[in-house]
Amino acid sequence: MTRSTAAQADGIAQAIIAGLITTMVGFVASFAVVLAGLFQVGATVGQAASGLLILCLCVGLSTIVLSLRHRVPISIAWSTPGAAMLAALAPGAFGFAQAVGAFIVGGVMIMLSGLVPVLHRLLTRIPVPIAQGMLAGVLIPLCLTPFTALGTIPVPALGILLVFFLGLRLLPKFAVALSMLAALGFGLWHIARTGLWGQLELLPHLQWVSPEFSWQAIASISVPLFIVTMASQNIPGVAVLGSFGYALPWRSSMLVTGAGSSLGAFFGGHAINLAAITAALAAGEQAGADASRRWRAATSSGVFYLIFAALSALIVSVASASPEGLFQAAAGLALLATLGNSLLGAVADPSWRLSALVTVLVAAGNLTLFGIGGAFWALVAGLLTHFIVEREARR
Repeated sequence: MTRSTAAQADGIAQAIIAGLITTMVGFVASFAVVLAGLFQVGATVGQAASGLLILCLCVGLSTIVLSLRHRVPISIAWSTPGAAMLAALAPGAFGFAQAVGAFIVGGVMIMLSGLVPVLHRLLTRIPVPIAQGMLAGVLIPLCLTPFTALGTIPVPALGILLVFFLGLRLLPKFAVALSMLAALGFGLWHIARTGLWGQLELLPHLQWVSPEFSWQAIASISVPLFIVTMASQNIPGVAVLGSFGYALPWRSSMLVTGAGSSLGAFFGGHAINLAAITAALAAGEQAGADASRRWRAATSSGVFYLIFAALSALIVSVASASPEGLFQAAAGLALLATLGNSLLGAVADPSWRLSALVTVLVAAGNLTLFGIGGAFWALVAGLLTHFIVEREARR
């Protein structure tokens, strides 16, 4: 084997390993958040399994298509902040068919952000403190679950907390993934102890959901889902790729992820978007020394998502047969860092601090008026507070 051939083989191996790590971190660290969100909006076990399956398929195919087409390491992920927003909705506020209709509208909005330049400009003008405050308020109830679970399922809750904190001390990059694996372990232990093996499903399958459209669901789900997905995933995803010297093809990325979100919604998926944190795993030096070939790492990540799709039914059935609140607690731990960053971003600018705090509190309180959920009213309350109080004070 010549030196150049050996170097090429090493580069391919690096790309495959980087792709596997990207997929494992993205999947294991946040699948519980997705399940918590889908269950909160009324999905059955079968519909949630279908939702996780279609998200894996859409993420994998979108990553492969975009990376091969543009020769750029474009990593796609499901919207973890969007799933957290769903998990914070009032239980029973909407049926799953209405939620699916809202998911479709959200996907269309993502596509329009790629087709209509003025919409993209308007999106980038959403005040960062307000957007971060809305996300922080949405996350607070879910991030409380690891600690409130100590009163209902003390042993598993304490176990995943210990794994999480020890992971932060010893393997900080993998602490969230380790806590998710610990939750899976406690779930399997509970299933073995109670003899519920018969409830586990191994073969994944898609379930069609006929959508229903209501303006309350669009206002409560579509609009906040679009905003948190764009502000917390797509725009940071562009910045991450830019930090490694890559120019993201915005139009095609929004068209592909928006179309994937809308089509996946018919089978229970909520939204896909540009990866933010995990994007660096496929775009950095660990994906290969030659930056022009790191697209292979993102492509391999997409392939691994297609493989991980085969585990969707088993994971959802384990989660549904586990003690109530176990996977919600794991999801809360996965979002602690996001909550901290959102709170910092919300209050960093003194001229927006009061309005950002109002946004946080209204979203955390999940105020519901006229059938519309708290995330929408949090945006309204925060903007009104700024224009009534802070803008005049600044003048």
